[in-house]
Amino acid sequence: MADPILAAVMTAPHAPIELREFPRPDLPPGAALLRTVRSEVCGTDVHLWHGRLSGVPYPIIPGHVSAGIADAVRGPLTGIDGSPIREGDRVVFFDVHRTCGRCRACTVHRTPTRCSARRVYGITDSASEGLFGGWAQAIYLEPGVALARLPQTIDIDDYIGGGCGLLTAVHIAERAEIRVGDSVVVQGTGAVGLSAIALARIAGAANIIAIGAPADRLALAREMGADLTLDITATSPEERRQLVFDATHGEGADVVLEAAGAAAAIPEGLDLARVGGRYVIAGHYTDVGPSTINAHHQINRKHLEIRGCWGSEARHFLRALAVLERHPAIPFRKIGARTYGLRQLNEALADAEQMRIPKALVDPARLGAAA
Repeated sequence: MADPILAAVMTAPHAPIELREFPRPDLPPGAALLRTVRSEVCGTDVHLWHGRLSGVPYPIIPGHVSAGIADAVRGPLTGIDGSPIREGDRVVFFDVHRTCGRCRACTVHRTPTRCSARRVYGITDSASEGLFGGWAQAIYLEPGVALARLPQTIDIDDYIGGGCGLLTAVHIAERAEIRVGDSVVVQGTGAVGLSAIALARIAGAANIIAIGAPADRLALAREMGADLTLDITATSPEERRQLVFDATHGEGADVVLEAAGAAAAIPEGLDLARVGGRYVIAGHYTDVGPSTINAHHQINRKHLEIRGCWGSEARHFLRALAVLERHPAIPFRKIGARTYGLRQLNEALADAEQMRIPKALVDPARLGAAA
């Protein structure tokens, strides 16, 4: 009998993470078993730990973006990039699965992120169903999951450093329609905001202003491509508005990208955009409460365009790979500031919660001492 597979399980909100054993799954045709090399602890995992996402089928194995080695393949299996998937390949996968492709959201509105059948590894799959999360020594990749071979030029820590934040940022850049020469404000310097800064620079933005904290994240924001960084803990909204207007010919930014997940960010972001500008809201993945705005002054009179951005789609997954392959000098790996073993994930969640690091990485092969 094969050795059991260890996984870190979130049994309920606010409960300590538990280490459990799972049997090696039988693979139907079209499935694979991925030996996990890296996963991540991101802001979504903190939300899961706080119980702020509805419909989560606890207990779960968190970790929705992961990378590893194909240990077993019940093939033939082809990645969505057209490449064959073979045992021994370095493989990454898109965490969203089971979108139906038939409902109104999928076919009419072309918004598969809102498909009612949609499931997400590490978030909406119960641990009672098996190895559906990256905080485990292996992940069951069921038939139909979007896979891709990780290009040899991309280190796994670069891929996971970008992780779900990079995929979301690709979607943000698409929604924002960033143009060559645009001035861009990014609210928030977590994993999503840092990746959005890098993509704004790639897209041709001439002036990028990052608003966030603490100081080490602002320093990384400058490495990712920000021209000006504003510490939200050391400036007032009025001071930040004046600094943004001073840097944008007295107009405000062409594009404002919200990646802060704070209710107060919304009225401030509306004020930072120029007349006729664009505002993309992506950080409100959970309900953080109401925001107070003046529709006349902040939206209608400004002829402002506002777009929401929810999650990501398979095309953003492939485009993220293309970005990593084409731009190896961007320090995505620095977003993943520290790596934890399976027994250290309570500590990892606490570090992420307290914003001590932009993102924690998970190495399931390393158990580590209990925190």
